[in-house]
Amino acid sequence: MGLNISKTGTMPRYYQLREIIRERIVSGQWKEDDEIPSERELSEQYGLSRMTVRQSLSELVKEGLLYRKQGRGTFVSRPKITQQLIRLTGFTQDMQTRSQRPGATVLSAEMYIADQTVADKLRINLGRQVFKLRRLRLADGEPLAVELAYISFIGCEKLLEEDFERDSLYQVLETKYGLTPLEAEQELEAGIARESECRLLNIAPGSPVLLIRRITYTERAQPLEYAESVYRGDKYKFYARLVRE
Repeated sequence: MGLNISKTGTMPRYYQLREIIRERIVSGQWKEDDEIPSERELSEQYGLSRMTVRQSLSELVKEGLLYRKQGRGTFVSRPKITQQLIRLTGFTQDMQTRSQRPGATVLSAEMYIADQTVADKLRINLGRQVFKLRRLRLADGEPLAVELAYISFIGCEKLLEEDFERDSLYQVLETKYGLTPLEAEQELEAGIARESECRLLNIAPGSPVLLIRRITYTERAQPLEYAESVYRGDKYKFYARLVRE
């Protein structure tokens, strides 16, 4: 698409402007954290109504390509973090691979009596105690996900002594307890952030999120972890390579 708005074609004008702005971001003409022209400036430049310009920008904000600062303007977002679905990695390793600083705030760490769902996922008896860890995960200091993990192994209560704001859960399990996460089953689902998640992730009510459920296994297909995570939809995406047999 060119960089001019067609007034005679069938393509909606808001769509044309949206794609022009997208091209400027993708091409690198407008870079991360650059302030883009105001609604008034875009309206005058392309001969469009302010309402049409606002619709284009709102859609790009929802996609995560732009973000707004109250009273200051609209800016280019940092590219979404892409997690591949080929290898089993933890959050810390994902961030380090992308040269971003991983971080965590522990929201709760406690022993928990397994309910039916947790017991079924971890293949343990109903009512058995497991270690329950809830954390806010950060990338370069910015909230990215709310992560809830249930861990089951003999002696898992010792995990209460660990510092999971500083240390990787998977690394602790492997180096201190000899439990290596080898494979996992993972489900992804689109959802809407709940009020408590909006506060933690610093997003507006009704924002889209990615809901992820993962069962991680050690050797002999023994479940070690059942995790439920909520990722910001405007900051995260997943990649998978599919091969036809």
